This record gives sequence, structure tokens and C-alpha cells, in this order.
Amino acid sequence: MKKNFYTEAAYVIGIITLALGTALMERADFGMSMVVAPAYLVYLKISEFLPWFSFGIAEYCLQTLLIIVLMVIMQGYKRKYLFSFMTAFIYGTVLDLMIRIVGFIPGYGYFSRVLFYLTGLLLCSIGVSLLFQTYISPEAYEMFVKEISVRFGFDINKTKTVYDCVSCIVAIVMSFSFMGFLHFEGVKAGTVFCALINGWLIGQCTRFFESVFIFKDAYPLRKYFQ
Repeated sequence: MKKNFYTEAAYVIGIITLALGTALMERADFGMSMVVAPAYLVYLKISEFLPWFSFGIAEYCLQTLLIIVLMVIMQGYKRKYLFSFMTAFIYGTVLDLMIRIVGFIPGYGYFSRVLFYLTGLLLCSIGVSLLFQTYISPEAYEMFVKEISVRFGFDINKTKTVYDCVSCIVAIVMSFSFMGFLHFEGVKAGTVFCALINGWLIGQCTRFFESVFIFKDAYPLRKYFQ
């Protein structure tokens, strides 16, 4: 018998899980998720001149830009795009907190880094899967994938995979531009691996959740996020 899983709880848990997963991948240093790699590279570059400019700040700045691009593609503004920015701001704040917390976890050897990376990859997939289940506007990354897949009738998991691969290419170009051809930061073997498997992994997480839970709203607020 399936149990109820409230979509509002899915939103909160999704953000925390996604932020923790990203922080663990940053600690592993095998390369960031291709989705956040561009923001990570912007953070590395700008923080050289502005020490207060954090990874979280870079995240919601780039997500704001992505929302603007989405508005152009969709040819209009929707209220949920504003809420998506608010989610990005909350996520960026939680991400900076998680990076500080993860910094206290012992472990600097190769095995520890692999464990951090794999755990972070799984947590990110779980977080994205949960955010897809809620009516509350997700981050701009997930919002972009969700809106494009609905608008053009694409499979959402395949759309996610294509989006991830494009983000990976953009991040590689940015790494070359910012760091030079002989020094990679943010984009490494782990980034490419994540780009290839992330869409599939999110799909598996979604199928698992939907086989165990019934997602339903705890409050009648869905209409305000349309």
C-alpha cells in the first residue's frame, strides 16, 4: 500500500538533498555536476576579486539569467518564474551552508573522495526527482527542463539528459576560457560521467518514489504557483 508524500515536504527535502549532494561533489573534486559547473566556474573566477562572492550567490545569479532565457523561449512571463528565482535564492543560501558543514567531515584520501562523489551524485538525483513532484516552482534548471518538455511534448528525462550534455559543453568552454587549456577546474571526468548518467538516475529515483508514495498537496496553494 502506497503512503502519502506531501508535495510541500518534497520541496523542502528536495532542496536540502540537492544542496548537500552538490556540496559533497564539490568536496570530492572529481568535477561538479554539469548543471552547476558553469555557476561553479563563475564563482571561482569572480571570488578571486570579490572574496564574499560565494558559490551560492553564483548559483542564483546564473539561474536568474536562465529564467530570462526561458521567458524569451516561452514568449511570456509566468508567476511561477518569480517563485523559481525565490527557490534559486533559497537553494543558494542552503548550498553555502552545506559546503561549510561538509567541510567538517573528515576524509581526504582517494577512497573518501570517491565516496563523497557517488553519494553526492545520488543525492542530487534524489533532490531533482523530488522537486519534479512538487507544484512549488523548482530551481531554474529544473524549471527550464520541465517547461520545455511540456511546451514541445518531449520526454522529461530525455530532455534532462540533453540539457545536461549541453551544460557540460558550456562548462568545458568556460573552463578553457577562465583557466586555460592546461588547467581544468569544475569540469573533470566526474562531470562527463554525471552528464551521461544523471538523466537515467533521476528517472530511476522517480520510478522508485512513485512506486512507494502517492504525492499529494497538504495545502490548497497550487493555483498560486501556475
